[in-house]
Parts: sequence; C-alpha cells; structure tokens
Amino acid sequence: MTGRGEPPEGPPENPSGGEDEYRSLVFDESFVRAARLQEFSAQERMGEHARAVRSLPGRGTRRHRSRAGIALVVLITLAFATAAYIGFRNPYPPPVGRRAEPLRATVIPLAPRGAVPAGTAESLLDDGPAAGHRSGASGINLPSVRRTKNFSDSQVTLALTTVKDYLVSSSLDPDVLTGGVVRPVGRLLDPDQTAQFDKSMDAPADDGEHSATGWLVRFDPAEAELADPDIRVHGTLSYTEAGADTLEVVSDHTFTYVLRPAVSGPHRADGASLFSVRRVLHFLLDREDIRLHRLEVRSAYVQAGPQACSAETTGALRPLLAGEQADGRGPTGTDPYSTGVPTAALCGTLSVSSQTQDPPRGPDAATSPRSRP
Repeated sequence: MTGRGEPPEGPPENPSGGEDEYRSLVFDESFVRAARLQEFSAQERMGEHARAVRSLPGRGTRRHRSRAGIALVVLITLAFATAAYIGFRNPYPPPVGRRAEPLRATVIPLAPRGAVPAGTAESLLDDGPAAGHRSGASGINLPSVRRTKNFSDSQVTLALTTVKDYLVSSSLDPDVLTGGVVRPVGRLLDPDQTAQFDKSMDAPADDGEHSATGWLVRFDPAEAELADPDIRVHGTLSYTEAGADTLEVVSDHTFTYVLRPAVSGPHRADGASLFSVRRVLHFLLDREDIRLHRLEVRSAYVQAGPQACSAETTGALRPLLAGEQADGRGPTGTDPYSTGVPTAALCGTLSVSSQTQDPPRGPDAATSPRSRP
C-alpha cells in the first residue's frame, strides 16, 4: 500500500494548513487604526472594593485634627485634676488646731446655821424646798435651739445633748455618786483633759485643778449613802459662740439629794436629810468635739452643803447628816507672803427652809432658794 489513505469518515472539513473558522472575518486597515487599547488600573480592576490604603489628608485637615487633639488632652488633664482635688479634699471642715485647757475648779462648802433637819425621804422631798423641782434627767431641759452664725441648729442640739449627758453622768448616776465608778464621766471628756481627770480621781489635791468634786458629785461611801433614788434637779442651760469654730455652753443647776448615814443594819425611817449641790459649769465644744460627742470642761464653780467649813472636799463631798451641826471652825488662814499654791479655804452659809417654795423662774434664776453663800 503506497501513500496515505483517506479516513473512513471522509476528509476533514478544515485540513491542516487550510482556512480556519475565522478566515472569513476580515478587519480592514481603517478599523485597526481606529481601535484603542486600554489597560485598567488595579483600583479599577477591584471595582466596588474598599481602598486598601487611605489617601493622606490635606494640610488644612491635619491642622484641624491637631487642634482637636490638643483640646482633648486639655480636657482630660482638667478632669484628672478635678478628680484629684475632690478626692483629697476632706468633706468636713478641718479640725481646729486648739488644745483643751486644764479645768479650773472652785468647791465651796456651805455650813448650816444649826442642826441639820431630819425626816423621811418622802416628807423632805414633797414638803421641802425642792418639791417643785423635777426628778432626775427630766430636770435638765434643753433651751430653745436656734442656729448661730457659724453653727447649724443640728450642731447646737448635739452640743447641748453632750452637755446634758455629762451632767447626768456626773450628777445623777448612782454608781458615780458612791465613788466607785468614773468612766461614764471620763469618756465624755476631750482627750486633752483625760490625764488631768485621771489624776484628780486617783490623787485629788486642793490646787484648783485636781479636785475630784469639780468634775463630778461624789460622796464617801463609808459615811453617807442615798436614802432615796429620787434626785431633784432645777436649773438652766445656755449657749453662745466663743469663736468661729467653738461653742460655749453654760450650765447652772442645783441637785438635791436625800442622804442617810452609811451604817450596817436597819435605818430609821426619819433619819434622812437633804443635801444640795449647785454646779455652775462652763463647757467648750469645737466642731470635732461636737462630731465625736465629747466636750471640754473649762471651769467649775460648786457650792455644796450642809458641810463643815473645815471639811476636806477635794476627793469627795462630806455631808453633815440629820441632827449634826457644823464644828464652828471657819476657813483656815494663809500667809500672804508665802510662796506656792494658796491654801485659803472658802466657805458659805446654808440657809435651810422647810416650806415648799416655787422653783425660780427666768433664765437667770437658777440658784436654789435654800443655798445662799
């Protein structure tokens, strides 16, 4: 067999080297010249996709954003400074840099003119000069409270309440009156006076600063005891500003006790007698004292009787009881040319009335009608 044979299906339509299917498509020269070639950029090829790199802002935009950033930094700095100021600032006024001064106390015994009247506790209270006085703490009334220039009405009320608590603890508490307990009084004092108070209780002295009876009312339990727990009280409280940061409170009260001898065994029902103590106390309270429920006792003026003029009253009051009389000895003298603490004693006369009398009236009439120095 020589040569190539034709395939069974016949010769191909487009034999190799012949015309292809685009052979009939002819572009003339003018069409080719008019055609324009255009290559799309990467951005155009991405279509609607976001730009990968943000274009740089213009000069004006940079300046505007720079000013906004500076303003933001300033505002943040001011906010931090304000927060620091509020955080470090004490919400309460700064405490006054004042130290409490020592108490100055004067205790004057009142001597009876004759024998001390005796009777039952009921008759002495109901028919005696204290019949119109109130019992216990109800006799210590707070005055009408009004705000002052530098203290609110609530601060004034707190100050007066602290003073009342002190008077109740130091004049009405049975445990304090018998001489066995002093803490109810000491816990109300300014810390600057604590050492003086403790020394006055442990080692009382007649030096004007360490008299126990200047701080509180105390009887020698070996000599006298309460014949009746009913203690009559009458007097006044007043207050005023002693400065922009200090309140001064003055109390002027007379306390009437029913006493009997402290002896073992049964007591005579008619063997009781009256004993009166007038206390004029000056208190100072600054803002810190008011807030912490404490006070400073600046001065104490005490008249107490019936007692003998020669009685030693610095540690405890020593009452003359039913039927007893004063020894007739007057105050001891002193050499005016001597040095040291003066030791001259003061003494008054106690005028006792058995008739019922109306209590004194008016803010300045707090003196007991039975006690006239």
